Amino acid sequence: MTDLVTFGETMLRLSPPRGERLETTRDLDVQAGGAESNVAVGAARLGVDAAWLSKLPDSPLGRRVVGELRSHGVRTGVSWADPETTRLGTYYLEHGGDPRGTNVIYDRANAAITTVTPEELSTSVFESAGRFHTTGITPALSESAAETTAALLRAAGEAGVTRSFDLNYRSKLWTPEAARAAYEGLFPEIDTLFVPRRDAIEVLDREGDAVEIAHGLASEFGFTSVVVTRGTEGAIALREGSVHEQGVFEAETCDAIGTGDAFVAGYLAKRIAGGGVGDALEWAAATAALKRTVDGDLAVVTPEEVEAVVDGGAGIDR
Repeated sequence: MTDLVTFGETMLRLSPPRGERLETTRDLDVQAGGAESNVAVGAARLGVDAAWLSKLPDSPLGRRVVGELRSHGVRTGVSWADPETTRLGTYYLEHGGDPRGTNVIYDRANAAITTVTPEELSTSVFESAGRFHTTGITPALSESAAETTAALLRAAGEAGVTRSFDLNYRSKLWTPEAARAAYEGLFPEIDTLFVPRRDAIEVLDREGDAVEIAHGLASEFGFTSVVVTRGTEGAIALREGSVHEQGVFEAETCDAIGTGDAFVAGYLAKRIAGGGVGDALEWAAATAALKRTVDGDLAVVTPEEVEAVVDGGAGIDR
């Protein structure tokens, strides 16, 4: 049985050495990165049988992505595209301290994932799957990607698979109004929603604190669980009327990219293992903290490391 299936775009991340600028560097570090594959890798590292679905160009760069994900134990279900007509998306990450900050530049036009159709990805994987996860990034990429996201969510639901969705709003991809319309069209097909409080306010037009937002979303859309993250203030999770609260674990940040995906991976891994919501929030926070100490998008961590972080701190249930 496959514990977790994810679907979405993965790109190559190209980064100059810290302290160097893209316009002057002679060296670029190359790594794979994408929200849904980040979750699959993080979960697989924590003992989950994970698979990732996507579309890639049949090229050395496409195979590079598959090879990296498989090296972390993720099984891949890829539709291969003609490299003469499509490409692999990339993004450039330039680390910079204050006051410059970190800059992200996307180069994903005409990526193979923008042409994906439901027929190109096998839904038979849902026949023996426990959970399906995707994010709000993928439907922003193209109309075809949006239709495929919706089709896979429906297929997973019809197969009795628990479905989770991370809002993951990206202002460089679409406006809050367009995103909200697309998200709300998908919400009836989602069981567990992950959403940052700031995006709930700015994109979903919600008001109140995290608990009020969670109750409002669950009531309106019928989510089984709603997890609202609050940055340095931690996160809350609402399930069956009960609210669980979790603070953050302190971490010395090497690379913050992928922290949210690591949070989701930790949460899902613990739930898949039979843990309660409160325990899953602890694992989510601990996995996110560990990810901040690792360079790259991926949470290259172990269950023992997560347990050690959890044992060193305490969450709050109410």
